[in-house]
Amino acid sequence: MNSKKIPRVLSIQSHVVSGYVGNKSATFPLQLLGFEVDAINSVQLSNHTGYKVFKGQVLNDKDLEELVNGLAENNLDHYTHLLTGYIGSASFLNRIALLVKALKQKNPNLIYVCDPVMGDNGKMYVPKELKDIYKNKIVPLADIVVPNQYETELLTDKTVNSLDELENIIKELHKMGPQTVAVSSAEMNNKILAIISSLKDDVQLKVDIPKIPLSFTGSGDLFAALFLAHTYLQEDIKTATEKTINSLQGVLFETFKSFQEHKEEKTQFAERIELRLVQSKRHIENPEIKLHAEFL
Repeated sequence: MNSKKIPRVLSIQSHVVSGYVGNKSATFPLQLLGFEVDAINSVQLSNHTGYKVFKGQVLNDKDLEELVNGLAENNLDHYTHLLTGYIGSASFLNRIALLVKALKQKNPNLIYVCDPVMGDNGKMYVPKELKDIYKNKIVPLADIVVPNQYETELLTDKTVNSLDELENIIKELHKMGPQTVAVSSAEMNNKILAIISSLKDDVQLKVDIPKIPLSFTGSGDLFAALFLAHTYLQEDIKTATEKTINSLQGVLFETFKSFQEHKEEKTQFAERIELRLVQSKRHIENPEIKLHAEFL
């Protein structure tokens, strides 16, 4: 990357003071991979909501408007990428639609990566009305969309029980607008798969992912950031997918190992399974490719 062409990401997600989710999960990996990152925090919390107590603030559309106007008035709103993750209010999400259009006017080549964060494992953890805003306004503006299995079901009102059904759902998501659909994790027959589909490259890829007997908060946010980075840095979607998944697995194994070593500690469970991002620097910069993507 020559210095003139350093990619710049505007990342709009949650922020936690302690721990790693949202912007805290995305910023460090993107910076390690050579991206400038400007972060807007949709919510600011002491820690993520898996702890016994969390406190903080939720931004509304007016707060977003102020920050965005400040950037625009100083001509600081030139970005190669926009990344959006957890957003907690309908007014804020509606305002994102206007922002995407404004940023694309500034840079018609801007790539918008949308992680439509709504829920997981059959449970929604954002207000219900966000679903239709994502479906009708936001996903159609995205170049790349990175839902988990449950979010693909919410966006298409269909359920996934097989690979065929998932492939059909992905076709529906493409019809909404995004050129690339990356389903970060789908669980089938007791296995975890990632499925990546690109219209531009006319390929569908599948990666089988070994199960780790723990679920981690912030791993989806990390996936979105890594996928944004590698689809920009790598020559082809297969390499981008393999680097993303292997980096992510490296971080999760590092975290699991640390969790096992600190099993006896009296700290909260949520604290013991915080992503070990800093300790995983090498997995982010130079992942060992153990899991391979196969063409479907």
